[in-house]
Amino acid sequence: MPNRRSNAPLSLVVGGRSRNASDRDLAAGLVAGEDWAVAETWRRFAPMVLVTAERALGSRSEAEDIAQEVFYRVFQKAKTLRQFESFRSFVYSFAVRLLRAELRGRKRRRWLSFFGSAPPDALDHRSADPESRDLLWRFNALLDRLSPRDRLVFVLRCMDEMTIEEIATTMDLSISTVKRAMAHASARLSIWVDADPGLAGVAEGKRWGS
Repeated sequence: MPNRRSNAPLSLVVGGRSRNASDRDLAAGLVAGEDWAVAETWRRFAPMVLVTAERALGSRSEAEDIAQEVFYRVFQKAKTLRQFESFRSFVYSFAVRLLRAELRGRKRRRWLSFFGSAPPDALDHRSADPESRDLLWRFNALLDRLSPRDRLVFVLRCMDEMTIEEIATTMDLSISTVKRAMAHASARLSIWVDADPGLAGVAEGKRWGS
């Protein structure tokens, strides 16, 4: 069983010092099996993982399943973490691996939001008007033409606004590979979007850089 550093109720510990803990201290607590660190890891990182998964898969329920699996693996593998300052990338790496596997294995593609600033609920087709839903489906059809690697690089860079260096660490790729993948995805999407009058109108003036 995990050891506690305090006899205070877990809710009080989480509400106090754990919220002020750095990612490095949080990682150390998790590796040590501290209950407060388990709760704080979920509170701090679950929303980030859930949004990324929902953007990549286009499904809230599937994203929730992925998030559950991500943190099961994070907690299971926590003791293998050696560089505590890289805890955020450690968590994100499990999400990326699971999403890549999911995208490779899916027989039926879902759509994902064209608008990087859109709230997560915008991914639910029930909340979109018919015209927006049609545009989302058409853009998703273009995304489906990208490889899983290029698609995830695009999502992490343009929607989650991660740096090239962060993506390289998270996806276990070289910086040059990430740059090539982003350039490839951007170039292809620009050509494909320009060829679609509806999408071209929505995306006017918008280009995805490296």
